Amino acid sequence: MINKTKLALGIAAATLTMAGALVSPQAMAHSKADRVAEAASNKADALEAQLQAMQAELSRLRAEVNRPSSSAEAGKIQELDQWMNSVKSAPKESKKSKDNMVFFRGGYGHANANRGGTLDPTVTALGNNRNGVIAGVTGNNGIGDQDQWYFGAGFDFSLNDNLFGLMDKTEVFAELMFDYKQLGERQVNGVGTTAAALEGLPIATNTESATVNQLTLAASPKIKFFKGSAFRPWLIPVGFELNVISPPSDAITVLNPGMQFGAGADYKIWKDLYVGADARYHYSADNVDGVRTDGVTAGGYLGIGF
Repeated sequence: MINKTKLALGIAAATLTMAGALVSPQAMAHSKADRVAEAASNKADALEAQLQAMQAELSRLRAEVNRPSSSAEAGKIQELDQWMNSVKSAPKESKKSKDNMVFFRGGYGHANANRGGTLDPTVTALGNNRNGVIAGVTGNNGIGDQDQWYFGAGFDFSLNDNLFGLMDKTEVFAELMFDYKQLGERQVNGVGTTAAALEGLPIATNTESATVNQLTLAASPKIKFFKGSAFRPWLIPVGFELNVISPPSDAITVLNPGMQFGAGADYKIWKDLYVGADARYHYSADNVDGVRTDGVTAGGYLGIGF
């Protein structure tokens, strides 16, 4: 009986031992997997906590940057925002351009009257008066030719693009210009003959001659139409000019102020290169001691825009 009991206990112990041997690896495997999963979960939690901390710090820095340091700065920021909004909402204006030009001109001129002055080949002396009085010295009957040629240059400076708000595409310029005019004939100079008569010397034929010419300096407003097109007509309603005459008048006067009126047009032939033509009338209210500078000029010009 005792032997049977011992045998039964031994079989039971062996069975338990074999079951434990079979169960232990599975239990150990499950335990290791649990530990790995738990470690991974802990690492994920730690990374998530770090990410949240970084996001919180970034939000704090953004708030710090966007927050004005004082009420004055806040007011400036608000004012800048209002200005930007007003600029964005305002209608866009066309960009103003400048059509400045330097030009070189030349052509034909015609004076209203012959040029008087110290050129006087008709001066004669019928005799010498020992008391110093000259008898028979004639005045100037009008010396020189009315026809003339001229050349000059000028500068146009753009002032306004729309006739000061009165007319679109109508530009206002300030024109500064000079012209050299030369009459077509060289005449005998009468100064030498007159001087000889004044000195009581014998009067001989004077062979000296002088060129009859004139220098004109002018400043004028110029109104030019069709802004933006290649062909642009223009006019000068009235401008100021100062004429320097040579030879001088009988009273040795060389300056004569006056006015000019003009019209013309230019055409853009390539890039900033222009050709044009114009006609101008020159008027002076009075003569300069017998010399008048009234007349007309007409010719062409070559312009360079910038």
